[in-house]
Amino acid sequence: MIVAVACDHGGFYHKAGVLKAILQAGHDVLDLGTHSEDPVDYPDYAEAVGVAIQTGKAERAVLLCGSGVGACIAANKMRGIRAGLCHDTYSAHQGVEHDAMNVLALGARVIGSALVTEVVRAFLSAAFISKERYVRRLKKVEQLESGGASWKSDLSA
Repeated sequence: MIVAVACDHGGFYHKAGVLKAILQAGHDVLDLGTHSEDPVDYPDYAEAVGVAIQTGKAERAVLLCGSGVGACIAANKMRGIRAGLCHDTYSAHQGVEHDAMNVLALGARVIGSALVTEVVRAFLSAAFISKERYVRRLKKVEQLESGGASWKSDLSA
């Protein structure tokens, strides 16, 4: 699998460890920057990984910023991108298995180096489970992304 990796200056601290973890897991890396701690804007790097997935240059991505929140929000604005902010192994694999997460967002100022490696491994080793309920939910998420839901909801306040 080809895994895109990008970060802003806040996420740069863990980037080398992420690249190493991906390679050690037997995957190829598409390094989309940044390449220093010089200040840059996280939406640019969220867009880079999103485009890589949308165009088929990568199947999944790891995106880092200081907290992980901004990068995750920006990535989720792109069609077909399902980014999740994960700082634990359970969320990293469950997000792929149940929610078809294709971008792992990490907060470099939130998580330690050893845990980064474990979270990346959990993300990469997981696969979407095609049970009816997960497929149904994914279709609903895709409908929301396309501008609205086609099901009736009785959850309105």
